[in-house]
Amino acid sequence: MSNPLQLTDYIRSIPDFPKPGILFRDITPLLASPEAMRETTRQFADRFRDAGITAIAAAEARGFIFATPLAMELNAAFVPVRKPGKLPFNTESFEYDLEYGTDRLEIHTDAFKDGDRVLMIDDLLATGGTMQACIQLAEKCGAEVVGCGFVIELDGLHGRAKLAPHDVFSLIHYD
Repeated sequence: MSNPLQLTDYIRSIPDFPKPGILFRDITPLLASPEAMRETTRQFADRFRDAGITAIAAAEARGFIFATPLAMELNAAFVPVRKPGKLPFNTESFEYDLEYGTDRLEIHTDAFKDGDRVLMIDDLLATGGTMQACIQLAEKCGAEVVGCGFVIELDGLHGRAKLAPHDVFSLIHYD
C-alpha cells in the first residue's frame, strides 16, 4: 500500500521573499504536479460535494487555478473576480482597505443568480481582506456564500476571524 500524497511536500518555503523577514509559501511545485493538483481538487470536492454549490468564485489570479477544475468537478459555474477594468460587461465593484491604502475588485452584474450557493476559492488565506471583499461582492449580487476554501492558511494572521460566520476550510496550515 502506497503512502497518501502529502500536499505539504509540494509547497516550497522561500525565506526573505518578497522582502526580509517574510517566509513565502510557493505553490509552483504543486502546480507542476498533476497528481498534487488532482489531490487538491479532490480534497476540496470531497469537503463541499454535498453543499449544493451552484457557483465557484475566485479572485485573480491564483484563485482561478484552483477554482476552475473544482467548478468542473462539482458541475458548478465559475465566476471570476477581477481587478478594475478587466471585465468587459457591466460590473459591480467593492472597495476595501489594505494595510497602506485601498484596493477594488469587480464582477459582472449578472455573475450570480438570486439564490446561487457560492463557494469562494483562493490559494492563500492571510489577513482575509481579499476574500472578505469577494464575499461582499457575491452577497451584493444576491448570492449565498456557503463557504471559503484555501489551499494554504497562515494561522498566525487570523484571517479566518475576518470571514466569520462563513465556513472556512484550508488544506494546509502554517503558523
